[in-house]
Amino acid sequence: MTLRVLIVDDSLLMRTVIAGIVAADDAFEIVGQAVDGLDALEKAAALRPDVILLDIEMPRLDGLGALKQLGLVSVARVIVVSSAAQLGSPQAVEARRLGAADVISKPSGALSLDLDARRGHAIVRAMRAACGLDL
Repeated sequence: MTLRVLIVDDSLLMRTVIAGIVAADDAFEIVGQAVDGLDALEKAAALRPDVILLDIEMPRLDGLGALKQLGLVSVARVIVVSSAAQLGSPQAVEARRLGAADVISKPSGALSLDLDARRGHAIVRAMRAACGLDL
């Protein structure tokens, strides 16, 4: 069984980088992408993903605002992937409090072109752990 993934980030470039990371693991398939929290809520309800990779800093509705509401429309496990989610930051703590399965920081800011090389393994490991897959 392949697990369904929704990628949420306001940057097309970051969605593309994250999609490459997800595509490297045959256990997952990308079923959609969203550009902000409102789009994420709509797509989570319609696409019924198993995992949502969620940025925090986005227009219209940020990731923390979306996380507060995602449980109403989806049972997906949420992994926050954001430059605002540095270890121990208020945003990372709040994301965990709101139910995020894991929080992974982008290593070089909002446009982390080195995300795959520096955190790709952590993203895949977090997705697999959140879904109960063998590592």
